[in-house]
Amino acid sequence: QLQLVESGGGLVRPGGFLRLSCTAASGFGFDTYSIGWFRQAPGKEREGLVCINGRGRTTDYADSALGRFTISRDNARNTVYLQINTVGPEDAAIYYCGAEANYYCSLDAGRYEYWGQGTQVTVSS
Repeated sequence: QLQLVESGGGLVRPGGFLRLSCTAASGFGFDTYSIGWFRQAPGKEREGLVCINGRGRTTDYADSALGRFTISRDNARNTVYLQINTVGPEDAAIYYCGAEANYYCSLDAGRYEYWGQGTQVTVSS
């Protein structure tokens, strides 16, 4: 059982940046799981943004995440990070991380076995 905890959300001004964290609070073999970041805005479906495989060797970015989003991981800390630069109103959402036990990560939420509770990102000046 892998328990994921997201953090780093909050209020950010337009044009600012955020670094979200996804930490495995419990579980074994964190580096055997691919981790994906997703977000869900009010009234919208959950959107896959970016994922990274267990060893951090491969990533996959949605077109909407190219350029402003960067994913990285530190397996020694059981943590995956999501950096968001030049934050805009469209980035306001609840951000979730998920884990899947596959070598190659995916942006298909249906493949993910474990999810965190999410962290809220609010964009306002």
